[in-house]
Amino acid sequence: MDYVLHLLGGGAGNLAAYLAAHVLLCLVPAFFIAGAMAALIPKASITRWLGRNTPAYVSYPAAAAAGSLLAVCSCTIVPLFGGIYRKGAGVGPAITFLFFAPAGNIMALAYTGSILGAEFAVARFLLCLLFGIGIGLLMAMLFWRDDATHDAQTDTLFAEKASVGPAATGLLLSMVALLIAGTLKLWPLTTTVAIVNLPLGWAESWQATLFSWVPFDAAKGEEGVTFQGSMLILLLLTIAMTAWKGLEDIIEGPNRWTWVTLGLTAATLLVAALRFTPQAGGLELAITGRFFGVAACLWAVWHYASVLEADDRQAWLWETWRFVKQIFGLLVVGVFIVGVIRQLIRPEWIETLAGSNSITANMVAVVFGVFMYFPTLVEVPVAKMFLDLGMHPGPLLAYLMADPELSLQSILMVIAVIGRKKTFAYVSLVALFSVMAGLLYGSWVDGMSAMRLVVSMLAFVAVLAALLLALHRRQTAAAGS
Repeated sequence: MDYVLHLLGGGAGNLAAYLAAHVLLCLVPAFFIAGAMAALIPKASITRWLGRNTPAYVSYPAAAAAGSLLAVCSCTIVPLFGGIYRKGAGVGPAITFLFFAPAGNIMALAYTGSILGAEFAVARFLLCLLFGIGIGLLMAMLFWRDDATHDAQTDTLFAEKASVGPAATGLLLSMVALLIAGTLKLWPLTTTVAIVNLPLGWAESWQATLFSWVPFDAAKGEEGVTFQGSMLILLLLTIAMTAWKGLEDIIEGPNRWTWVTLGLTAATLLVAALRFTPQAGGLELAITGRFFGVAACLWAVWHYASVLEADDRQAWLWETWRFVKQIFGLLVVGVFIVGVIRQLIRPEWIETLAGSNSITANMVAVVFGVFMYFPTLVEVPVAKMFLDLGMHPGPLLAYLMADPELSLQSILMVIAVIGRKKTFAYVSLVALFSVMAGLLYGSWVDGMSAMRLVVSMLAFVAVLAALLLALHRRQTAAAGS
């Protein structure tokens, strides 16, 4: 019984740490962006670049390019993926966007280079790009009939929209800026502008209590619940209680609970942008550049939302709420289950199971990435720890390919967007390609000649080109029929 309670405590602690540290400044803006994509962007604007009938040499590079700019984790990217897919993006380009953004974005690659070396970062970029496009092409070929049906459904749902108005454009850009301001760890966002000492003597003891409730090992990439995190969890629960009354019937018009919900959301994002440090006898409150960046973005969001047509504004909030109901519950379940499973898995097993560049070792690394999910960028120092424990560079790359893509909670969320059949195919392809990436890079590290490596890469590119040609012919035939 004690062991069961230990496992359940691990799940609850992992969930609390995740909600306290990662939901607000990344996932909350992502839900609002996804809602705006679905409600405000005409289908033609999406399908021009990412549609199923857009030439593949345009849509897939465009999907990868869009993903490269977003330093987000696998959970945050799912609402954005759902937004573009719901609005008419082809399943292939949408999958490429879903795959490439968490693993191949600029921040992840830069951080990989600084911790693991430039060679590792270059390998991660090239293989993520080639394999991301390859997975997207395969998904488009496997599900081209479903894709055609989905395309027709989006025609029916969104045919009335003709163009993106200036208010909608400003709103979208403001929310993207909010996501960036809340997540990037760069100067001047991280700089401390002012410090205020609050006479809250109980803050330090409360922090010690939180750490005793949710123990963690920072060396393993685990995170506890901070004083600030407990405040954010409380605010998040308050938002959840008011949102049901304020957003469930938003199509009929806003009510007082709508404004309470939105006000609490804005206030919570501002609190998340501050930095709280319990000290002996008080609480240090640091006002950072991130606070001013988030505040400016929130003002811009409010400004552009206020000039939207009432119907558009209500549609935006409804689509946002729909995504939250569809996805967030599965996220909570997934994070809890991962927390339970993490109590059963030990990183030290890596030295034994993934110390060589074998198929089994690469498969173990991929499976490990599913159940030992770490937030965006955290997987890099964790990978460094695995390398120091004796993990071979090949399986290590397979882990870094799979971990940002295949966390259990993100798999559950993707199922909610595209269904079990497509999700199973996507997960299988990511696992297969991650193992292939690990074997290829591991062989290079073990001394594969440059000629054999180039031949292997060219062979893969040739297969991609053949797939692209086949897809183009199928699109041409479908357009002519």
